[in-house]
Amino acid sequence: MRMPPEEPGAWGGGGVPSDAEGRLRVSETLAAAARGAEDLLAVPHALCVACVRLLPVTGSSVSISGGRGIRVTWCASDRVAARVAELQYTVGDGPCQAALDRGAPVLAADLTEGPDARRWPIFAHEAVGLGVRAVFSLPIGVGRTAVGTLDLYSDRVGGLAEPDLRVALWVRDAVTFALMNFRTAVRGTAGAGTDEDTADEVASWVAASEADHTEVHQAVGMVMVQLDVDPCQALDRLRARAYADGRTVSQVSRDVLSHRLSFRPEAYGGDPARPYDGGGP
Repeated sequence: MRMPPEEPGAWGGGGVPSDAEGRLRVSETLAAAARGAEDLLAVPHALCVACVRLLPVTGSSVSISGGRGIRVTWCASDRVAARVAELQYTVGDGPCQAALDRGAPVLAADLTEGPDARRWPIFAHEAVGLGVRAVFSLPIGVGRTAVGTLDLYSDRVGGLAEPDLRVALWVRDAVTFALMNFRTAVRGTAGAGTDEDTADEVASWVAASEADHTEVHQAVGMVMVQLDVDPCQALDRLRARAYADGRTVSQVSRDVLSHRLSFRPEAYGGDPARPYDGGGP
């Protein structure tokens, strides 16, 4: 369900808010969402839900990049937002990857037809099937180094008006700051006021969110050995299998790691991926 964004007229006594007022409102809304979460494990989800409250969008997610072709979803406001994030990872294309490559926002205002649909035909087709009509991806990171993206989706065709885009960039900056603080806490170098118990709790959910990232890396290594291919080719095989089965790369990777699925050279005939039988190719 679309959540109504905060009314600009309520900011700073009415009218269009100044940049300072707008940034303060974003910070206060995200901070309140974090404080209102049941526990630290719920904070990432609360931040994503708050992003939706601040903008005329239907859902949001934050993905962390682990290098070319490797990403993990850090948080999502709802199931569709999570599926859109995983979809871009599975097909290896979409606004999210483009934003990472460019280090600049990528705004796909109409995935049903036109340039956006032609630019990412597979992603656009699948996204529309999920009820998504527009996606806006904003890189998060420090300087020119993008470590992930804030992805916003809408169930309606249309772009972001200039004031909304400005708010989206402020939201992106605030989410980047939150993410960097969490990662710093994990390394034991958080600022004053962060005790050991808090750092341990933060570490637990950051580690959990990065579990898929590790699983995919490990599965890529196993497929490299099974097929004698390079990392990019191994990841492509995992993606192809996931797309053919209507599943995610993370799900297929877990099957590979648990030996429920193994890959074999196509020279041996048959499907290049098959249930594991413990034998040779």
